[in-house]
Amino acid sequence: MNISELKSILKNSGVVGAGGAGFPCYAKLNDNADTVLLNCAECEPLLKLHRQVMQEYAFEILSALDTVRKTVGAKRAIVAIKPSYKKAVEAVKALLGDFKSVEIGFLPEVYPAGDEVVTIYETTGRVVPAGKLPIEVGVTVFNVETILNAYYAIKNGAGVTHKYITVTGAVKNPVTLKVPLGITVKEVIKLAGGATIKEYALINGGPMTGSIVSESDVITKTSNAILVLPPDQYVIKKRQNNPKVSLKRAMSACCQCKMCTDLCPRNLLGHPIEPHKFMRNISSGTTNDPAPYLGTFFCSGCGLCEMYSCFQGLNPRTLMGIVKGELRKAQIPVPEASEPYVKEERRGRYILKSRLTARLGLSEYNHSAPLDESEYTPKKVKLLLSQHIGKAAEPTVKVGDTVKVGDVIAAADENALGVNIHSSITGVVTDVNEKFIVVASKGVN
Repeated sequence: MNISELKSILKNSGVVGAGGAGFPCYAKLNDNADTVLLNCAECEPLLKLHRQVMQEYAFEILSALDTVRKTVGAKRAIVAIKPSYKKAVEAVKALLGDFKSVEIGFLPEVYPAGDEVVTIYETTGRVVPAGKLPIEVGVTVFNVETILNAYYAIKNGAGVTHKYITVTGAVKNPVTLKVPLGITVKEVIKLAGGATIKEYALINGGPMTGSIVSESDVITKTSNAILVLPPDQYVIKKRQNNPKVSLKRAMSACCQCKMCTDLCPRNLLGHPIEPHKFMRNISSGTTNDPAPYLGTFFCSGCGLCEMYSCFQGLNPRTLMGIVKGELRKAQIPVPEASEPYVKEERRGRYILKSRLTARLGLSEYNHSAPLDESEYTPKKVKLLLSQHIGKAAEPTVKVGDTVKVGDVIAAADENALGVNIHSSITGVVTDVNEKFIVVASKGVN
């Protein structure tokens, strides 16, 4: 098939980045790519699903990866994975003879090896210019589950209806589940045997980049984990910091030790982001030097600066995120950056994932969370119309309509970035509005 055909399939099937922000998969297809990269880094502590899915569905994933490679005309595909994911590595190695243009690229056991700019450098030696996309260096990056979804879309046009998700922390049976999109966080916790503590807080995603959610929130195409943690756990307390208080603390406590910059993964690859200078400027109200503020455009949001590096417990990532948001709101353009250069000291400043897990106080929750694909049908699902970057899908159903699993219930605008939304269960539509569609299951009380 050609690129246009594959783009149409992926858009219609609702395939988006399942490991990050939900960028529509079809929009990444580009014939300027000479390398297609499969990201199986899974560098956040406690998450298990990507290596588990890679182990279980290696053939399907490599088949779709090679199809994408051929379609865009790339010379090679690389599976970026850590050596410690032994069973997943073995599953891939066993199939390399059938996929001659696919190779393995081993990643260091560090955080954030899964940041696509870091992943690209570790596996290809290429440095993505600051503020640019991977295609600038001839690379296109996809997540493991994204490519598995692409396999089913290519094979039979199947829409994305389910999500793999690791449920761990203070739960009775830590597990990686395959659940219908739109079920509640409360339901997935119940499927993991329930919480083992009376009071708890919840993180949707990894401990470094995830956000606090409630039990009534729902699982979307970008949900990777639900972490059940004590309300006074370090990760939770850091998420609850008041930005105004964080700024005042920066004004009183930032000693300009420079650790936040010295350990910044993007800075070590030569990108012009210097968190310590940003903290100095924002805490003093300096405005005659805009460079540290503009440097926030190049922050990946990995969180190392505030979750690991700062001995004063300050929050550079949070404050930089606020400033970056304000700059975008003011339509300030991303500044042109000079040619990046890799710093010699970079490898000496790796943050081992095991050490990060211990520093975050999460070692006791580092469970195996085995994969369980048992079928589960909820009473109802609440399917958000915007589970991706781009324009929200427009409802194509009305209250009272009967739908089956996989039916399109909201369509993407043909002229805008976006994807279709499919029903994740068979049932009756009970609510339709500009934000979500509710489908109630037939025969489930």
